[in-house]
Amino acid sequence: MNNPRVETWLWLAQRASAAVLAVAVVVHLAGIIFAVQGGLTAAEVAGRVGGSAAWAAFYGVFVAAAAVHAPIGVRTVLSEMTPMPASWVNAAAALFAVVLLGSGFTAVAAVYRLGPP
Repeated sequence: MNNPRVETWLWLAQRASAAVLAVAVVVHLAGIIFAVQGGLTAAEVAGRVGGSAAWAAFYGVFVAAAAVHAPIGVRTVLSEMTPMPASWVNAAAALFAVVLLGSGFTAVAAVYRLGPP
């Protein structure tokens, strides 16, 4: 599809983002399990983590890793499973990355603002 150097960098980026996502998913799920077992509601959890720069940074990294990882996979699937031209496949993957970044960072910002006054 592209030159081998670009493909190698994309492969490396997807593997590196997968490593970040593996840690982030474990932390995220552990937090959910801890909160649910403690009887907290989603609103109570958001109230507790809202306003925390540390949690905002954690979820910002989580969003960024997902926005790198998923579009590369979508790009690969589209290039292998559809007759779309390479330029369209790349554009679709890039658009997907922008949508993920935008919606993810919007969610992080919204929860971050929920913190105590």
